[in-house]
Amino acid sequence: KPGFKRLHMKILLLCLNAFETIEFSSFVDVMSWAHDDFGCDVEIDIGLIASVCVAAFPLAKSGVLKGRKATTCHLRGSCKRKELEESGAVPGNEWLIVNDNIITSSCLKTVPDVAFRLLEILTTKEKAHRILEAMGF
Repeated sequence: KPGFKRLHMKILLLCLNAFETIEFSSFVDVMSWAHDDFGCDVEIDIGLIASVCVAAFPLAKSGVLKGRKATTCHLRGSCKRKELEESGAVPGNEWLIVNDNIITSSCLKTVPDVAFRLLEILTTKEKAHRILEAMGF
């Protein structure tokens, strides 16, 4: 359509019923800046998975976190991290954990960090850093 840009990025965002708008919008903003202002075309073919906060639970229930270090919500005495451990994951106390092709993070505060880490993995560290600086982070 006239006036619309076609994005060549192939990114699928799955949002759970309880997702917060900030969780979604940060990914869209970072990837849009990467494409529109820096010409980064991203093709995902590596099975990369990222989760924010309690979105780690569907991953754990699917079995992909079994025996892997992961993180989730740190609030309320880290009770969610204990639940994550019961699901077979190895809970970590870090804000963000990258374990092979899976990124897990602890809370809404980490959304931009997750988005930029994804961008770094999908493009280059240098491009991600330029975009991070251009966006004021």
